[in-house]
Amino acid sequence: MQQAGEKCLFSLSLSLSLSLFSSFLIWAPADETTALLLSAVEPEFKYVGNMHGNEVLGRELLLQLSEFLCEEYRRGSERVTRLVHDTRIHIMPSMNPDGYEVAAKQVPGNIGYLTGRNNANGVDLNRNFPDLNTFMYYNGEISGPNHHIPLPDNWKSQVEPETLAVIQWISNYNFVLSANLHGGAVVANYPYDKSQDTRFRSHRRTFNTPTPDDKLFQKLAKTYSYAHGWMHRGWNCGDYFADGITNGASWYSLSKGMQDFNYLYTNCFEITLELSCNKFPPEEDLERQWMANREALVAFIEEIHQGIKGMVSDENNNGIAGAVISVQGISHDVTSGDMGDYFRLLLPGTYTVTASAEGYQSQTVTTTVGPAAPSLVHFQLKQDVVRKPPEHKTSGSRMNKALQKKVVPRATHRRTQR
Repeated sequence: MQQAGEKCLFSLSLSLSLSLFSSFLIWAPADETTALLLSAVEPEFKYVGNMHGNEVLGRELLLQLSEFLCEEYRRGSERVTRLVHDTRIHIMPSMNPDGYEVAAKQVPGNIGYLTGRNNANGVDLNRNFPDLNTFMYYNGEISGPNHHIPLPDNWKSQVEPETLAVIQWISNYNFVLSANLHGGAVVANYPYDKSQDTRFRSHRRTFNTPTPDDKLFQKLAKTYSYAHGWMHRGWNCGDYFADGITNGASWYSLSKGMQDFNYLYTNCFEITLELSCNKFPPEEDLERQWMANREALVAFIEEIHQGIKGMVSDENNNGIAGAVISVQGISHDVTSGDMGDYFRLLLPGTYTVTASAEGYQSQTVTTTVGPAAPSLVHFQLKQDVVRKPPEHKTSGSRMNKALQKKVVPRATHRRTQR
């Protein structure tokens, strides 16, 4: 916000039928002259709603949340002021406006269960992201990485315009935490969504498929569930989920979903929030739903402020982009952003953390994470010494140009694979 509470920044993209969908950025540094500096150490958060056009409660809640945050900031709420100053909050109320338009044209009382779910091309956007789980499971067999997995060469030809716009969006920002709002159940769903074993939902067999950050994801899901009016009770919509949370693949296996894609391609930890039994609730139910979700929506944003954060720089205090931050015992790394800033969500405890970057010597520290604010851990990496190879002379007095080698210094910045 240029003037907090008066103006929200936003970016626009296009969906298939040229309907606009937008993502609002709610952020107000205490001193705007230091905005650029502050943005380097403030984490990026996002909410995405209405991915399925007929699941509309998330869309309405995010519009209301945007207004609530701006009004509370203007009113001087200490909690919201701190949150807005310390966090860059991105809100996309509708990822699928075309599907929403189809669903919204239905006659009340005669709402089709799947009408408007897909985009204008008839594609389910939550089955449309590049399948990185298959690569990850294969990498696990060969001891390869399960983070920042590169996209297939032909991925752009396989995704819808909305999916492409979202991938470009999350590639342009160093998102740390996210939630994707759905409907049709009441539960907080966490990765992985895709099981390594194939199964069908109707069989009701469970294949729990945890990430290396499983305990953290469970805590994130419980934060929303227990702050929600009734999600934590477990019994909702004819289903039972203990604590109101579930591992996605344990519920049913889902391929090419946005939740797993965030975790495997970016630094972002995303969960999926199923918020209502009725996918298109009536207008008179919205106030009750808002009151049930308001505290949970704010509390979940606050979860971004845990773990460790800091800067990775060289000996001249220049930020190093794409530095890898590894935590001993957790086989999932994150990388630093364009300015050298990094954020690593962690539960309370003591950790051994290593920062490494191409062309630099690695640095390892031990740090303790508390239950409140994140620990500030900076890394300053020394550049590797590049020795010039010995010159080879010919029998004559002149150097043989074919044998000359020019030593080129290694790149000082290695960006996150995109």
